[in-house]
Amino acid sequence: MDKIVLIGFRATGKTSVGKKLAEALNWRFVDLDEEIQKKTGKSIKEIVEEGGWQAFRDLEKKEMQSLINLKEVVIALGGGGVLHKKEMENLKENSLVVWLYASEEVILQRIKKDAKSLSQRPALSNASLEEEVKNILKERTPWV
Repeated sequence: MDKIVLIGFRATGKTSVGKKLAEALNWRFVDLDEEIQKKTGKSIKEIVEEGGWQAFRDLEKKEMQSLINLKEVVIALGGGGVLHKKEMENLKENSLVVWLYASEEVILQRIKKDAKSLSQRPALSNASLEEEVKNILKERTPWV
């Protein structure tokens, strides 16, 4: 295994844990959402507002493909990274994939406290935040 890939819903700690883990291993840390934002010069919210979720998912998929050959790296995938089946399978080949889980309640607390979540991350659906978290967790958990 030459990389560790952290997956999980928003606000489960992928970035926080990933940075600490990379430091402990003396490996590089890559946050997929941050990489996309750096390369586009836009926030995720701006990308979604301009081109819809599909535009962001296309960028996410392309960026995931670029991670496959990296070595000695800890990667924090965006919450929707698990939706890209082929890229996930390719990443799993030489990676330890770790699913970070938090309860709906903890996720909601963290999102509501985090100004970045509210200002830079667009809603995933038209539902209330509480319903969205519940529904998306239910939808994505089987992908893990």
